[in-house]
Amino acid sequence: MKDNKTPFSLKVRIIHRYLGYFLAGIMAMYALSGSLMIFRRTNFLKKEVIEQQQLAANLSVGELSSKLKIDVKVDKKEGDIIYFKEGNYNEESGLAEVKKMKLPILLQKMEKLHKATTESPLYYLNLFFGASLLFFVLSSFWMFTPKMPAFKKGMYFALAGAVLTIVMLFV
Repeated sequence: MKDNKTPFSLKVRIIHRYLGYFLAGIMAMYALSGSLMIFRRTNFLKKEVIEQQQLAANLSVGELSSKLKIDVKVDKKEGDIIYFKEGNYNEESGLAEVKKMKLPILLQKMEKLHKATTESPLYYLNLFFGASLLFFVLSSFWMFTPKMPAFKKGMYFALAGAVLTIVMLFV
């Protein structure tokens, strides 16, 4: 028969250990995609891709902006072709060519997962991951008993981390 007298701190340490192993891959993915998202307004690691879209003919500039999901500002017009910074639109045929800067597909997928909202079923994974990270934060305080030097030193590091967090919030 199993001993039910296992100390709470030991149970927490065991869960912390195996949950850490289980989530190691996704933690690495979130670390990479989070770091990558810092550069989202730059062209870092992005390649130019030209996309063609068949739209309705004779769209106004406002309708074109809405359909292409960009702010179209006309640079020039030659015949039936409207030129703008990101590409061009043929008013007669409705064909639009748009230049976009895109990440490689794997990095796009990682970024999509990182930014999942309630419209995506992936948000359940984000909620689980967030709860797991919160568990890691709290369970780390049960790694050592309060009488041990490692616990006392850990409290200094925790305090320093809390101060750094407050400083970062207001920078």
